[in-house]
Amino acid sequence: MNAPPPSSAMLASETPASEIPASQAMVPAPDAPPFRIHRDAGAPARPLVFASPHSGRLYPEEMLAASALDAAAIRRSEDVLVDGLVLGAVRHGAAVLTAGYARAYIDVNREAYDLDPSMFEDELPDFARGRSPRVAAGLGSIARIVAEGQEIYARKLTFAEASQRIETIHKPYHAALQDLMAEARAAFGCAVLVDWHSMPAAAARHIGAGSRACDIVLGDRFGSACAPRITALVEQALEAMGYRVSRNTPYAGGYTTETYGRPQAGDHALQIEINRALYLDESRLSPHAGFGRVRADLERVFAALAGLDFAVLGAEG
Repeated sequence: MNAPPPSSAMLASETPASEIPASQAMVPAPDAPPFRIHRDAGAPARPLVFASPHSGRLYPEEMLAASALDAAAIRRSEDVLVDGLVLGAVRHGAAVLTAGYARAYIDVNREAYDLDPSMFEDELPDFARGRSPRVAAGLGSIARIVAEGQEIYARKLTFAEASQRIETIHKPYHAALQDLMAEARAAFGCAVLVDWHSMPAAAARHIGAGSRACDIVLGDRFGSACAPRITALVEQALEAMGYRVSRNTPYAGGYTTETYGRPQAGDHALQIEINRALYLDESRLSPHAGFGRVRADLERVFAALAGLDFAVLGAEG
């Protein structure tokens, strides 16, 4: 018989995401899916694929038991409620893919076996010995630290634990993303992936010149991951609503953008980072009054993307 979840955890079905206290982590049910795909069957189809890889909020009990941190600390790595900001895109014909599990458990915006050997009690096979800058920073596919630099685990993990997370969560997520891109490409000759994230307000304050914090960062791998017209369209739509936008600094696009952005093949990928101060009380991890405004403003971005000339994008591939 399974032990009940610790007092700092709650079962995933107990409360809406917007009402989860910062001091509590959501424990998944045994049949919790690794991702969800959201669509509106009544909306005209578009080759738009939106992904929210870091808004997952499920923390298995075995992870919480192995952690040196309480729930409030470990949840600082979540892109809290980004999924709630972008789900309205389904009304504009987009398919929206949302991760179920927290990025601190398994980060689907990393190469699958980009692991830090120092975290494991057993020797890792060579293919799993991560050498990327992300691993060096403690942020491989299984993170060593949370956003504020605190060590997550009180013990060493095993390679079997890592493999289980990768095979049951990371790989199915990317299989679904690949299928959505292929489906869009087959129907329209192109696919436009937008990978949605949020950044801490403290980080946003140090982006660009002037005293005003950056609101949104667009990352297209310096023009290599998507057609310039897509980045420009989103930038113009946001700036017209008064947002301060940066391109590629300091977030040029992570693993997903780098991997799926192949404009010459008709696959375009753009990463969007939103300043959490615009919509979130970062101490309580709950939406404030700005949440509704940001969500409504993003609807205008979704509409602009849905109005792209996809035939031209497909012909350019």
